[in-house]
Amino acid sequence: MKELLMYIVKHLVDNPDEVSIVERKLDASTIYELRVASGDMGKVIGRHGRTAKDIRTLIRAAAARRGERATVEIMD
Repeated sequence: MKELLMYIVKHLVDNPDEVSIVERKLDASTIYELRVASGDMGKVIGRHGRTAKDIRTLIRAAAARRGERATVEIMD
């Protein structure tokens, strides 16, 4: 899942080397904390949050196929 998220985000941003993801496991789910360069924040969030919502939907669907739960948090 982390690799999928990394692949998606690195292709959206101008500074792919500054993308970092921290994986936190909770009881029944996984939270991926996504950090990007400040100049790329708008590209990851998108207009009215549409891109961020779509990224979260893809990760949630991919996790569900594996019988897992996952969410993405975009950190400042």
